[in-house]
Amino acid sequence: MAEARPKELYAQMPVINLQPTPNRTKPSTGIYTAPTYKTVSRFGVLSTTGHSTNYVMPIEIPTDKDEAHWVNRGVALITQLRF
Repeated sequence: MAEARPKELYAQMPVINLQPTPNRTKPSTGIYTAPTYKTVSRFGVLSTTGHSTNYVMPIEIPTDKDEAHWVNRGVALITQLRF
């Protein structure tokens, strides 16, 4: 993952293939756990399970910067954008 170009609000992410791995241990460094949302609004109605209806899942993205760096920038993945 890299910094956005000046005045670029959204950048296209390549297709991500998910491969489940049993008993996998999460790396302690070198990744950013990006939240994934259905829409740009980043909020939704809380369902009966206590989860937002807009939140999809966390996705680990390799990075050479600290996770706090991307959290401060509000980086998230969006599954659909209104163009």
